[in-house]
Amino acid sequence: MLAWMQTLPEFAVEAVLAWKQQTELLLANLTGALRLLTGLAWPLIYLTAAAVHRRRTGKPLRQIKLDAHHSVEVIGLFFPLLYALFICWKGTLHLWDAIPLLAMYVLYLALLTKLPPEEKEGIDQLEAIPRSIVKAPRRRRIAGIFGCFVVGGVLIYLAAEPFLGSLVALATAVGLPSFLVIQWLAPIISEFPELLSTFYFARQQENAGVALMNIASSNINQWTLLVAMLPIVYSLSLGTPSSFALDAAQRTELLLTVGQSFVSMLFLLNMYFSWMEAIAIFILFAVQFVLPAFFGNEIRRYITLAFFIWTAGGLTLFAIRRPKVNAVSSFLHTWRENVKRG
Repeated sequence: MLAWMQTLPEFAVEAVLAWKQQTELLLANLTGALRLLTGLAWPLIYLTAAAVHRRRTGKPLRQIKLDAHHSVEVIGLFFPLLYALFICWKGTLHLWDAIPLLAMYVLYLALLTKLPPEEKEGIDQLEAIPRSIVKAPRRRRIAGIFGCFVVGGVLIYLAAEPFLGSLVALATAVGLPSFLVIQWLAPIISEFPELLSTFYFARQQENAGVALMNIASSNINQWTLLVAMLPIVYSLSLGTPSSFALDAAQRTELLLTVGQSFVSMLFLLNMYFSWMEAIAIFILFAVQFVLPAFFGNEIRRYITLAFFIWTAGGLTLFAIRRPKVNAVSSFLHTWRENVKRG
């Protein structure tokens, strides 16, 4: 729920692009946001958790450990990424692609509902505004929660189109491609609510894993719901079931994003996120900007190839070594204990 609400601004921006049939820009915000969420947000989450841990204990934080049920997010990210590769291969996004993507998300939610409830969060742990809402009388509490949703939804609806128009105008004014500005500037602004809430969890040492999984869940939302929404809104704007082709630049950006996401997922297969992995994922994110500045955009193809070679090598080593604690065994255990038994 939280991950879905955090990405609503991005959904709004993409919906405006799809409704206006600006197919050449449809994947700009999506690919930029997904790369930011793993390449920048995950290292920042680790940095926040490590700083708090150092201040409290005087010792360095070697790794952020994940709970067994977090394997649902790790494994749940794998199948949408495979389907994204299929979209890259065929080079089109059709209304019918929404069906398997929505089915993946429904199955993901269905599995989450089978998990046992976690420990309740105490009222004293809440920030001032939610704490005052929780303590309010029932009618005021319901009205407060409903009011927050309505005001937030209305603001997103009213701001999405002017916000997008301002970005296009800014790109024109400074002489930059609209795709580039929407890809990086729009996500930095639209993902701010997500970064804020994940850092709230990261400050609590016991919930640092929740912060990482919040980002992973957002990735699943975007690879399934957001991608599925694009052909649906596009078809509604045309009044008929439709598809649109991905040009060479979009396919390149999508493939690069899939490659980075696979490597990010690979880092979590051992059910922890270490300081070395935080540094590695940030470097892998940064080289996408640094190397093209010196060697041209053609180098991005080699970066993408490196991502997939890394993924193939990592999966091979994982299959050979089979660590005792890993996402696959944790997922199977979670399935047996909560789904099959239920």
